[in-house]
Amino acid sequence: MIKGLGTALITPFKADKSVDYEALARLLDTQLTGAVDYIVVLGTTGEAATMTDKEREEVRTFIRKYVNGRLPLVLGVGGNCTAAVCEALKTIDLTGFEAILSVCPYYNKPNQEGLYQHFSAVAEASPVPVILYNVPGRTGVNLLPETVMRIWEAQPEKIAGIKEASGNVEQIKRLIGLAEGKLLVISGDDGIACEIMEAGGAGLISVASNAFADDFHDIVHKKDQAKQAQYEEMVRLLFKEGNPVGIKAVLAQKGIIENYLRLPLVPASKELQEEIKKELA
Repeated sequence: MIKGLGTALITPFKADKSVDYEALARLLDTQLTGAVDYIVVLGTTGEAATMTDKEREEVRTFIRKYVNGRLPLVLGVGGNCTAAVCEALKTIDLTGFEAILSVCPYYNKPNQEGLYQHFSAVAEASPVPVILYNVPGRTGVNLLPETVMRIWEAQPEKIAGIKEASGNVEQIKRLIGLAEGKLLVISGDDGIACEIMEAGGAGLISVASNAFADDFHDIVHKKDQAKQAQYEEMVRLLFKEGNPVGIKAVLAQKGIIENYLRLPLVPASKELQEEIKKELA
């Protein structure tokens, strides 16, 4: 149920930085058209790190009720304190969520043994399957293919797959080869989705599909390399000043949300907004 195109959903905010639920409903409507296969809630793109426990609970409850089973949902649950993540998994209501997406511990910079033990504990604590999330550019650590397979082999019924956002195509292909279809290897980079799909990947968790769901459906499901090439410049702009800075600028220009983020993130510069406007045109 978590193959194909998944959207790493943004969280819209109002001018006072409270959650904009009307905009969130509009955004969800654009995702419930058939192009998207599942939605990832409260991940990095959703600015979950800047939200309180109460806000996160309210957002996931709103999304679960609004989607009402029309699409599978994955919930971001991660952190750099293993005990705190495991404790959260005992208290969070995961009703309606197919799996959790759990990022490598950041800042601490554990070695491969530490990563193995962390994810083993998370998998043991989680009542739903776990999708590992490797994003060295944010965490400072790289979860190696051999460690991924070791984690899976210890608890194969609990590890559904991995979102691989290392940007290292050779590493991802090596992992796909080692996995032999036993766990899902999902691209976490919009710009290399076709290449990963051609190599046997299980899909894409996309930032761009917040705004361009139909086209990224074709990129993932049809391996449409020509369409991916058309989006090369837009994808570059989306991440030029960080994520979700770029995608929120796009969605604001499309009239779906207002362009507000929470500190330490700030809206796209005027220069980037102008570049995005020209590229949209």
